[in-house]
Amino acid sequence: MPADKLHITIAGGDTVVEEGTTAGQLLLGADPSPIAAKVNGELRDLTYQLADCDRVEPVTIDSDDGLNILRHSTAHVMAQAVQDLFSEAKLGIGPPIENGFYYDFDVSAAFTPDDLKKIEQKMRQIVKQGQLFSRRPVTDADARAELAGEPYKLELIGLKGTIAGGPPDAGYVEAGYGDSGESVEVGGTELTIYDNLDPGTRQTCWKDLCRGPHLPSTKFIPAFKLMRSGGAYWRGNEQNPQLQRIYGTAWPTRDAQDEYLKLLEEAEKRDHRKLGAELDLFSFPTEIGSGLPVFHPKGGIIRKALEDYSRRRHEEAGYEFVYTPHITKSNLFETSGHLQWYAEGMYPPMEMEGAKYYPKPMNCPMHILIYASRGRSYRELPLRLFEFGTVYRYEKSGVVHGLTRARGFTQDDSHIFCTPEQLQEELASLLDFVVGLLRDYGLTEFEAELSTRPEKFVGEIADWDKAEAALKYALDKSGLPYVIAEGEGAFYAPKIDVHVRDAIGRRWQLSTLQVDLQMPVRFGLEYQAADGSRQRPYMIHRALFGSIERFFGILIEHFAGAFPPWLAPVQVVGIPISDAHVDYLENVATRLREHGIRAEVDSSDDRMQKKIRTAQRQKVPYMLLAGDDDVAAGAISFRYRNGEQKNGVPVVDAIAEITGTVASRAQV
Repeated sequence: MPADKLHITIAGGDTVVEEGTTAGQLLLGADPSPIAAKVNGELRDLTYQLADCDRVEPVTIDSDDGLNILRHSTAHVMAQAVQDLFSEAKLGIGPPIENGFYYDFDVSAAFTPDDLKKIEQKMRQIVKQGQLFSRRPVTDADARAELAGEPYKLELIGLKGTIAGGPPDAGYVEAGYGDSGESVEVGGTELTIYDNLDPGTRQTCWKDLCRGPHLPSTKFIPAFKLMRSGGAYWRGNEQNPQLQRIYGTAWPTRDAQDEYLKLLEEAEKRDHRKLGAELDLFSFPTEIGSGLPVFHPKGGIIRKALEDYSRRRHEEAGYEFVYTPHITKSNLFETSGHLQWYAEGMYPPMEMEGAKYYPKPMNCPMHILIYASRGRSYRELPLRLFEFGTVYRYEKSGVVHGLTRARGFTQDDSHIFCTPEQLQEELASLLDFVVGLLRDYGLTEFEAELSTRPEKFVGEIADWDKAEAALKYALDKSGLPYVIAEGEGAFYAPKIDVHVRDAIGRRWQLSTLQVDLQMPVRFGLEYQAADGSRQRPYMIHRALFGSIERFFGILIEHFAGAFPPWLAPVQVVGIPISDAHVDYLENVATRLREHGIRAEVDSSDDRMQKKIRTAQRQKVPYMLLAGDDDVAAGAISFRYRNGEQKNGVPVVDAIAEITGTVASRAQV
């Protein structure tokens, strides 16, 4: 082939192009139009010049990669607008995040709602101008010279090739919390600056240290909106300066953005913190401390129902219940490695009797000690240990969020010890158990993710391969839709994360199955095999809810506080038409309680209609109304939470319907 010709592979076949051809020129005329390209698996701007034998794929704006590029580009536009309006503002970082983006700024005063309106207006001007995003490599020295007035960017230059922001949230692997999403890679071995260029003069309007890629120009931003602002510590460290963070959202069409904003409105109505207060379920007393909830009687009823049913199902599945203390000597976490890996997320130690004691951040080391307390035979395996174990993690104040991100929470924590031969079927059985139990709580849409060996790992590749194969077998057998997250496993173990979608389509990461390749080694765990030899067991971490608190919060939002009858704190309210009918309804309530139904009678001085409205606000599933005709007929008027009503229902039939619905755990 001539030296000035390039052989390129694209979707649909191969082609030959002139030397100097860019990705954008190659993909010109593609439908839909790409906004970037993936070249040999790496995201690139459309201005990227191709090389011989490159493999090129178009990236459209509505793809996952395209959305990230759109949102990152919009973050740049926002930062430019801020510095145009607030000349003293210093730049932090501005990554894309789920459904949007943010950028951190060092400014003299917090941004106000009026400031956000002005910034958004300025952004629209920049978008309309069609400024070009232009990438150029720079040396460290050149970057420092160009960005001499940006102290945070200078710090990032010194961190080249590392991660800026908060540390990865590996401590929440078992709890099912996922990563905070507040980290951003600074770059690899090459530093690059992106200039925003005036499309006519090609003069630089603004610049930022960034690895890209970006949209071709600001005109490719179809829809965006600034959402809110707040404080955020630089790089997630409370010892660093507090910056001002502005959050925004950006979408490939205005319709998509409008749909998202409607979703946010619905999510706000369902906010578990708001409903928790309205329904008198839980609170966070300032006297106790941030992220440490207390459950009120009604919340306690729901939590007990969740736990009781889970206990019953675990007993049926052959789990053995254990209980472990809330604190332990530091040497346990030294052996497990938690002090090495997660010390920043642990509460400070207490000095007692010459030893350091830590509140436990995880239950697994104590479950390991139970296994190791005596010799084990292959005949005992698989050994399934289960505990509702309360743990404590010092979450940074900026990420604490009601029940879904707390500092003290209770894990439904299981650790399963099995032989290598049992691993595959045990994982398949566990995954089936996890999904089945979640369905019983009213969740029906599931997706899974298999996270495999990262570039930096510990242990033997053969063990990793066996564990990953067993996890994949479990997923294939389950029939769940799943994706493989290559290289996203923890450095010590591969895992399955089960995600659910709630009633309004939001995705929550819940259950985790993780094959731990290191803990059995660190603690020297063994069992006696059938041939008399000493063998090392496999250990599986399994958190089904993640944590009771987080699961509780998710269910509140999923049901919008209107729990199915079997979980509702008050299942039935008797509403007398007059005081003369109170005793009759008290008798009905007593009969319901004899069947285990949580029934009350509203004997307050309020009028009947107000009593009905009160029960509706409290989202009580059933209201039983009674007047003279009902008393005479031994009946009640049956009113449902949705407003429907049946009159003249015999009491015995009403009791049968209520008890039957509760017993079946019907989602009504």
